[in-house]
Amino acid sequence: MEQRLSLVTLGVADLARAQAFYEQGLGWVRADVPGEGIAFYQLGGIALALYPWDALAEDAQQPPARGGFSGITLAHNCRSTAEVDAVLARAVAAGAKLVKPAQTVFWGGHSGYFADPDGHLWEVAFNPFFPLAADGALALSQPAP
Repeated sequence: MEQRLSLVTLGVADLARAQAFYEQGLGWVRADVPGEGIAFYQLGGIALALYPWDALAEDAQQPPARGGFSGITLAHNCRSTAEVDAVLARAVAAGAKLVKPAQTVFWGGHSGYFADPDGHLWEVAFNPFFPLAADGALALSQPAP
């Protein structure tokens, strides 16, 4: 298996509401991809899909019951601590719930969390050890020998 992530799909309770949050609220642009009942967003070298929760559960042959923490977070890295604060404020203004206000964290960066309208957790962070390229690509250190 190649070491890469191609697509993240979020199960959403209301597709129209989720699209409005990401498009009008966060300013993202939906990709022009054919398909009814699903929305795609190009995120650099990967994509995000929004798909109805029950249909996603059915596709994965899982019960659709929703519980607490899913064990998954999504991350948006920023170029500065000020940008972290601005992104969190924009998300909250668009209807997100602020889960953890931005703060200096133990690993030496600055981060906070919001939950989108369906409760998916997003970390917004500035990590001085993971610089971003001009196109927003994350640059991790080289793998250990």
